Order: sequence, then structure tokens, then C-alpha cells
Amino acid sequence: MDKGMLAADLEGLPEEDKHRMATLIEQLQIRDSLRMYNSLVERCFTDCVDTFQRKALTKQEDSCVRRCAEKFLKHSMRVGMRFAELNQGAATQD
Repeated sequence: MDKGMLAADLEGLPEEDKHRMATLIEQLQIRDSLRMYNSLVERCFTDCVDTFQRKALTKQEDSCVRRCAEKFLKHSMRVGMRFAELNQGAATQD
């Protein structure tokens, strides 16, 4: 979330409430980041790891995990950019 937008949205609140809201937003962002990370790990592990015969990943598994993570992150970035575009468009219509 843009800190400039946050400051403008919270302008009329007392300082204590501003601080609480900023803390809450930060906690939600951390939670969402952890959810995305966990989803990435679970999905790529399930799709790529076939056996547990070794401690390390095989070359094929390693390559699969790298591709999976790269695709997931690119997709997440694109969705985030699109959401920001839509959000910005909605803000300008007000």
C-alpha cells in the first residue's frame, strides 16, 4: 500500500488511531506475504518433488522447483500490477 495514500486516508484521525491503523495494515501485509510464500512452497513441492530417496533434490526436481517458483512470482507480480491499475482507475473516477 502506498504510504502517501495511507497518510491522506488517515488524515482526520487522532495520532493514536493513525498508529493503530498503520500497525494493523503492516500486520496484514506481513500475513499476506507469508500466505503467498507458504502457497508457493506447497505448490512447487507438491508438483516437483517425487521421491525422498536423497536429502538433496535431484537435478530434475531442482529445475522444476526453480521454474515453478519463477512462474508463481511472475504471476503474482502481474496480478499485483493489474490490481494496482484497477485500483488507480477506480480512484480517479471518484
